[in-house]
Amino acid sequence: MSELKTAEVNRRAEFNVSGMTCAGCAQSIERSLLRQPDVSSAVVNFAGGNVVVSYDPSGTDEAELAEVIRQTGFQVETGDRDTAEQDRRQEDHDTLVMWIGVALTLPLFVLSMGRDFGLWGPWAHAGWVNYLMFALATPVQFYVGREFYLGAYRSLRSRFANMDVLVTMSTSVAYFFSVAVMLLLSFGSEMLGQHVYFETSATIISLVMVGHWIESRAKTRTNGAITSLLNLQAKNARVLRDGVEVDLPIQEVVVGDHVIVRAGEQIPVDGAVIAGESVVDESMITGESMPIHKPIGSGVIGATINGDGMLTVEARHLGAESALARIVKQVAEAQATKAPIQKLADQISGIFVPIVIAVALVAFCVWFFVLGDTVGAILRMISVLIISCPCAMGLATPLAVTVGMGRGAENGILFKSSEAIQRVGAIKHVVLDKTGTITRGEQVVTDTITVAGLSGERLIEMAGSVERGSQHPIATAILAEADRLGVDTTMPDDVQSSSGQGVTAVWKGQRVRVGNQRFIEQEASIDPTLQTRAAELQRQAKTVMWIACEGEVVGLIAVADTIKPESAEAIARLHGQGIVVSMLTGDNQHTAAAVASQVGIDDVMAEVLPGEKTERIRELQSRGEFTAMVGDGINDAPALAQADVGIAIGTGTDVAIEAADVTLLGGELRGVSRAVKLSALTMRNIKQNLFWAFAYNVALIPIAAGVLAGVESAPMWLRELHPITAALAMVGSDLVIVSNALRLRRAKVD
Repeated sequence: MSELKTAEVNRRAEFNVSGMTCAGCAQSIERSLLRQPDVSSAVVNFAGGNVVVSYDPSGTDEAELAEVIRQTGFQVETGDRDTAEQDRRQEDHDTLVMWIGVALTLPLFVLSMGRDFGLWGPWAHAGWVNYLMFALATPVQFYVGREFYLGAYRSLRSRFANMDVLVTMSTSVAYFFSVAVMLLLSFGSEMLGQHVYFETSATIISLVMVGHWIESRAKTRTNGAITSLLNLQAKNARVLRDGVEVDLPIQEVVVGDHVIVRAGEQIPVDGAVIAGESVVDESMITGESMPIHKPIGSGVIGATINGDGMLTVEARHLGAESALARIVKQVAEAQATKAPIQKLADQISGIFVPIVIAVALVAFCVWFFVLGDTVGAILRMISVLIISCPCAMGLATPLAVTVGMGRGAENGILFKSSEAIQRVGAIKHVVLDKTGTITRGEQVVTDTITVAGLSGERLIEMAGSVERGSQHPIATAILAEADRLGVDTTMPDDVQSSSGQGVTAVWKGQRVRVGNQRFIEQEASIDPTLQTRAAELQRQAKTVMWIACEGEVVGLIAVADTIKPESAEAIARLHGQGIVVSMLTGDNQHTAAAVASQVGIDDVMAEVLPGEKTERIRELQSRGEFTAMVGDGINDAPALAQADVGIAIGTGTDVAIEAADVTLLGGELRGVSRAVKLSALTMRNIKQNLFWAFAYNVALIPIAAGVLAGVESAPMWLRELHPITAALAMVGSDLVIVSNALRLRRAKVD
């Protein structure tokens, strides 16, 4: 029995949850679930909107866990959901709410501050002005600020005081005190004074809402990777049914069907070639630029592109079993295991908020019960809550992040979220994909070797003419070289293509053959000296094409995926930042080592299958190394999502870009070191902002509570720190934060 129970303890349940607006919501759900005695772990993916729970099924079940989430204040959804559409609607709603808050707060702030400084004249002190400010502040307090009230409620139910609690308390006290002052003044009483603080409550809510809006916008971009992957799937397939070709929706194809794939078409299913022969471009799955020869018996992957031959493919893996579906699953799982980062301000507020509340209550009790000053007690309590309100704290992180993101964009670096810009600076190990990341990702002619007095231009003209009708990347490279040299190619006659080996044609009355060594040996003898030269080129990770004319070898053309000119410098910069650099590629060990030696790579992981890349990243993480993955292909997407930081080359696939945390525009690999430096500068700026925000609170909260009231040598404005002064001090702290954050605009990241 004990063995059976142990086997069941780790049962896993996953829930789709709606209603989360920030990382604090995710924390509330986690805390509620972890308080259940039969729950061993709970991971909330705020970005993906899902919760993964490990639990003991002998003590609870999925229905009870779902009810715990509902009681915390969130909705548990059933069935499939359109994540992209839901995120879009949520972002539209958050944007609308934020702008409503800004539109109402700006005139309220200008009216109130202008009145305090005597800018508007006697009319501003008329009774109706208070009602106007009340009308402007009320929608901000209860419509724009609704999420803060809900967040505070959820937080307190989870026995955790977050920033929402302080926002709610400080704004509510300021708002309701102002309502009381307004009503008493209407009846001619100045028992609570003459000043209202509607602009204070509205300003706090609107500014903090801007920070939440930034988080919301970041969240909507996180799920784009899965959508982009699913869009790659073929919609239809040409299937042989009873000897007749029938076009069917991909959902109607069954295992064992024979699917016809013509030249240039997308292969719709995973399967095996049972008739025909061709080359297949698998770069969108494997990331490698060279197409793969597919004779009978070879496996093919759905969504890849057939070359110049016709194939008949037997369907083997469909739906959730396909390679593309497995990649989708890997991306989703990797995103779900990346727990939301805890904002430094929220961590500190867990201690700070209860202290502030306690100080405010103590101040009220001392002034009310001990000193017998009712108005003073209320004003002291409000001063404490207003001066400690998290306006500056709410600005500290999002403002620095926003400026940092803008500075990054100017340098070709796009951070997907505030979490991304915080994580990049902690990188200790960078893993680089080879093709399209270190190299250009396209074949170019690098060498021409001729014999029998033939010129290099003549060799290119001959080979280019024979290859004119081919779409093979090597043919494209030779024709591009012909264009570069100004060599005119002409259409050949009697073209015969041998898939995966080469092409034979009649050009200007001569029989010319272009292909690999085995193909050429069928008609011509190979000179040992030339064979030695070919071997040298191959050791340099180059592909060698042989050219024979009338049965005699006339030359060699070498093509290669050349290294980007900035790759070596980019890797040297990372080394200068104390970062270890590895290369992860599906290429053979020989080719990978040749590339690594040219750019200064520390470690090479070669011949890695697409599905194994994620596992290699996990291995590095298991050793405690904070790891970044840099790639550009679809096959890199799961590894990009699994890595602590995923960095996509902007010239790569949309899927890689969506799965990554950071995108380097234009494929500039030096952007990795720039991103690391900018992240470090931004995090330092955030910590400075938080220090000043909290230092200001630590210094002024006791003064607001009245500790200097009896110190006659202290200035009067400190002895009697009025809520007006507290509000001005709050604005002053905001200006310090803003000024410090704007210094990032001049930050040098090179």
